[in-house]
Amino acid sequence: MRRFLRKISDKNNQRDKLMILKKIATFSMLVILSACSKPDFQDVAGNAIYLDDLGEKWLIVNYWATWCAPCIAEIPELNELAAEHSNKLVVVGVDFDQPVFADLQGNVKKMKIEFPVLREEPSEKLGIDIPMVLPTTYIFAPGGELKKVLVGPQTKEGLLELVE
Repeated sequence: MRRFLRKISDKNNQRDKLMILKKIATFSMLVILSACSKPDFQDVAGNAIYLDDLGEKWLIVNYWATWCAPCIAEIPELNELAAEHSNKLVVVGVDFDQPVFADLQGNVKKMKIEFPVLREEPSEKLGIDIPMVLPTTYIFAPGGELKKVLVGPQTKEGLLELVE
């Protein structure tokens, strides 16, 4: 009788252990899958950009080109803005010409851009039109609502007025 009870007890322990292992495996898979969500964008440096992670920050999307003199003139302003106000906004750049990756990296260096530059064209994901004039800057409020489309070169002060 004791042997019989021990066998039943062992079988119950094995079932309990198996059930616990299944739960652990399921939980682990959920954690792994949630960590593997695809980013909205990737920048030239390989960093993932998730729009949901912006939280209460404004998003400034600037379209530029290496052949655009006003674009070249405004890049230092955008560099300063991105560096000095990262607590309230994120500046990302888009090379209007959408060159191959190696050329894009060279263009970023040539333009001395210090803020993230997207590897792919973002207009479809952001729900905006590709600009017809450069530079063009799109201002998105926290939460993703497009607030303003600015055509022509911008200043740090002018952009700060829009996000305050």
